Amino acid sequence: MKKPSRKTPQKKNFKFNVIWVYAAIALFFFVLQIFNFDNTKQTSWQEFNREMLQQKKVEKVVIVNKEVAQVYIKKEYLDEESFRDANQKPLAGVNSGPHFYFEIGSVETFNEQLNDAQAEFDNYDKISVTYKTEKNVFGDILGWILPLVFFVAVWLFIMKRMSGGGPGGGQIFNIGKSKATLFDKTNVEVTFDDVAGLEEAKEEVEEIVDFLKNPRKYTKLGGKIPRGAMLIGPPGTGKTLLAKAVAGEAKVPFFSLSGSDFVEMFVGVGASRVRDLFKQAKEKAPSIIFIDEIDAIGRARGKNAMTGGNDERENTLNQLLTEMDGFGTNTGVIVLAATNRADVLDKALVRPGRFDRQIYIDLPDLVARKAILNVHLKPLKLAKAIDVNFLARQTPGFSGADIANVCNEAALIAARKSKKTIEKEDFLDAVDRIIGGLEKKSKIISPDEKKTIAYHEAGHATVSWMLQFASPLIKVTIVPRGRSLGAAWYLPEERQLTTTQQMQDELCAALGGRAAEEVFFNKISTGALSDLEKVTKMAYAMVSVYGMSDKVGNRSYYDSSGQNTNFTKPYSEATAKIIDEEVANLIDKAYSRAKDILKSHKNKLVELAELLLEKEVIYKENLEKIFGKREWTSFEEEKLNEMDNDESAKKSEKDKSA
Repeated sequence: MKKPSRKTPQKKNFKFNVIWVYAAIALFFFVLQIFNFDNTKQTSWQEFNREMLQQKKVEKVVIVNKEVAQVYIKKEYLDEESFRDANQKPLAGVNSGPHFYFEIGSVETFNEQLNDAQAEFDNYDKISVTYKTEKNVFGDILGWILPLVFFVAVWLFIMKRMSGGGPGGGQIFNIGKSKATLFDKTNVEVTFDDVAGLEEAKEEVEEIVDFLKNPRKYTKLGGKIPRGAMLIGPPGTGKTLLAKAVAGEAKVPFFSLSGSDFVEMFVGVGASRVRDLFKQAKEKAPSIIFIDEIDAIGRARGKNAMTGGNDERENTLNQLLTEMDGFGTNTGVIVLAATNRADVLDKALVRPGRFDRQIYIDLPDLVARKAILNVHLKPLKLAKAIDVNFLARQTPGFSGADIANVCNEAALIAARKSKKTIEKEDFLDAVDRIIGGLEKKSKIISPDEKKTIAYHEAGHATVSWMLQFASPLIKVTIVPRGRSLGAAWYLPEERQLTTTQQMQDELCAALGGRAAEEVFFNKISTGALSDLEKVTKMAYAMVSVYGMSDKVGNRSYYDSSGQNTNFTKPYSEATAKIIDEEVANLIDKAYSRAKDILKSHKNKLVELAELLLEKEVIYKENLEKIFGKREWTSFEEEKLNEMDNDESAKKSEKDKSA
């Protein structure tokens, strides 16, 4: 049986620290100061003359640098009480002198005073005066070293701050290095399962991941691996999240940075960082480079002629273009970029060969919103009665970030109310909070103003309920929120094409509030400002953009390139007059139509307005009780009904199998 071996204690590795050097230097100067401690006492000419010179106790006087007189006392008098302090030297024994010193005005004056004081002395008793010049070598060295050290320290501090700082103070020597954050195979835990509602975009980037994992599958047929893919879409739609999922799924080195990380005040730094970034990526290939907000350096060149001949941003872009089109096809480096300003990018940047694929990520539709909600609702403690389909209906036009914010706000609202679970009302309050702003129940509103607001919002609800193509109502409130005194939420149909009749119904519904004020009070207010702004823009778009006017015809004066400077109109004054007349005609017809609808349903509108005054908030169910169910069902509602039927069928099958 083997004896258990004793573990030998491991020697700790010696680690050098620069602080030790500073401590040793400080200790050296401290010891030097102690052992060279000057115990010479200061005195004056009068005391020197009276107590020392006239008593014949002075051995000699040394004039140093024609400024200071050093006095040496005779040894036989050093034991006296008046000289005992000057005789001792700390840690160095007896002080051999000088023992006293005093400053002189000039050598000539001192000699005259000394001769006068020794006029009655014998030649034997007169003291000798010697002259000496001393140089403080150490002080002179410090005199020119300390200012130099000070200026170097200030310069390093300024350069460190300008180069972005960082621990260790070495940024000044690494200013041209890439600022990309490297994520290895274990740093990112986000996968494609965490990305919901972007099925088409996920297919595109999943293929990019497959390129890196199995490039032979694509190159054996003669194909080339794409050099880059650009994610384009509105803010909050999940572009950066999708890039994180790529990093988590690819299991290859992933370099992440922002477009602004290339921008620096020093000339040539941006281009140097681009070169260093691609150098690191090639060394770790296969790898992925992700540049977020690439429009910071990718803007079209030559648009700003006032910046001079050396534009640092353009130099950085030129280097990026060279690197993307310069390295070999099969080196295994793929560039991902994200932006919400694709219209300002340089054409050379988005051409095939650099960013071969442009992946558009739009705002999520109804089905996608439901999938996103399912992801964000997982960590929340929900009540049993939460209907995800209902929440998806309440968030039309919301991005993925908006939906995540709704879920978080709902949790905060429920916690504020000391609830144990998050209920349906909390989600509705969160949606209202995000869309309309914070409730202002303390805002003082007179009864007449409140009645006007109630009839205004009831007018919107009534007209939109009676028109086929108007957005169906979800909720109406007269509680002030943000800058609005009242609000109505609708569920717009997420259509790809809009017809003339649909836009006319939307015009009419938007004017329902102003029409209700005139029908019931015979006066109008300023509360319809946002409605009138919306109506005016929509009417001008119908006439001058979409060609929905018989008099103007099939013409569009919309400039999709964005190069129109707006100094001149692309049509004549006569055409402008026709456009104005057509816009006025469209709005007048919609307004008359809204008033006719309100007059034909006057009693029901009054009932709705009084209910709104009583409860302050009413929902779709309240309108169904007053007006009955709408005759028309939108395509989105049909889709949701199908989803509900499918889910109930799957649930019943599971119950049967169980």
